[in-house]
Amino acid sequence: MTALSIPTWIIHISSVIEWIAAIWLIWRYAEISGDRVWRSLSFGMLPALVSAMCACTWHFFDNPPALEWLVTLQAAMTVVNNCTCCAAGWWIWRSTQKAES
Repeated sequence: MTALSIPTWIIHISSVIEWIAAIWLIWRYAEISGDRVWRSLSFGMLPALVSAMCACTWHFFDNPPALEWLVTLQAAMTVVNNCTCCAAGWWIWRSTQKAES
């Protein structure tokens, strides 16, 4: 685990925990508000969590060439996350437009 410094590890790990907390809080908001469309955002955020786990795993094993496929998976999950969060945001916006009509 010499690839990253301790402060960088702290940032990586706290970011993953923070993302998990955000997903959970949005899910709870959907339950409490009764507006289940917000669950789409929770699901939309999952690819970014996978991306973060790929990065942490690759760094944990000191960035070995045998695990370079994790870098590709991380990049792909980031693209997927951008699309799914955009779609979830649009879906939430659409639901508010229908509610106002």
